[in-house]
Amino acid sequence: MIRSVVVLAVLAALVAWVLMAPTLASEKELIHVSYDSTREAYGVINRMFADQERAAGRSVAVRQSHGGSSKQARAVLDGLPAHVVSLALGADLLPLQHVGLVADSPEALSVPCTSTVVMVVRGGNPRGIRDWDDLARPDVRVIIANPRTSGGARWGFLALWGHAASLAADEPASLRRPRAAVAVLAGNEKARRFVRAVFGNVPVLDTSTRAASATFAMRGIGDALVAWEAEAWNLIDENGAERFKIIYPSRSILAEPPVALVRRADDDPGGRALAESYVRFLSSPAAQRVFALFRFRPTDPHTARLFADDLPPLPMFTIDEFGGWETAQRTYFGGGGVFDSLDLAGR
Repeated sequence: MIRSVVVLAVLAALVAWVLMAPTLASEKELIHVSYDSTREAYGVINRMFADQERAAGRSVAVRQSHGGSSKQARAVLDGLPAHVVSLALGADLLPLQHVGLVADSPEALSVPCTSTVVMVVRGGNPRGIRDWDDLARPDVRVIIANPRTSGGARWGFLALWGHAASLAADEPASLRRPRAAVAVLAGNEKARRFVRAVFGNVPVLDTSTRAASATFAMRGIGDALVAWEAEAWNLIDENGAERFKIIYPSRSILAEPPVALVRRADDDPGGRALAESYVRFLSSPAAQRVFALFRFRPTDPHTARLFADDLPPLPMFTIDEFGGWETAQRTYFGGGGVFDSLDLAGR
């Protein structure tokens, strides 16, 4: 279902209206802190939610903040007064859970949409890139954001690592791999050499996937971009299929970005109820269709079937193969972890 230029213009106008409209004295304000790649989808969803509330006699303004996922989590930790957070990965929620800003239980989290990691190449695919393996070739320059600051880049890093380690996709898995198996995976030498070669081909590490997309599309740097599926389609929609092409790899990782309520010192029952209503709305048929239009994979099965042609099936492994996000964050991206050990010339 290809969106026309007219539809894109209308959606962009809605986003601008939501972000810039002044708050009336009678309005309830809801602040949603999210990562970069969701800004267009949530701009439309926020307008729809406000309209729903208005029809019920309530005036609501949803304010949105976007940036690299880890930086957004840090901003909330440092006092940004969010009611709702939607971050690129569970690891970025951990600091908020540790201080009690977000409830530390699976039931407190929502995953209204999923995504995966793909590649974008330039029109005509001049480098002949077909799968992850091609990103390690010495003649290919790769654009990916910095895994230290970008949730999307951490998903990308693990997609590359899992591919090189030959993780099986779509197999039934226990909630967590045995600890010994997780350690063996992290020490996989083939994966280490491959991922190091790929990151050795990266000329600049931007702080977010959106910034990396701009480096690739606007600055013309790189032969391939590693990005969220939704971000990849955003480039196609904005620039045309003549300029860029999406390459679906032979397998990738299932990304499950969580949404959570934030406990605030100034919480009032009405504000908390409004935030809960907003989070529920994200799973409504209307919001699910918006996620799908912006190429996030809806979790509602009916909506997923409606958009199956736009979001093709792809073999995927999960974060459970890496021991879950708390283990993966410490092992791969924590101080002295796998990413640091790749010795990427001070990056």
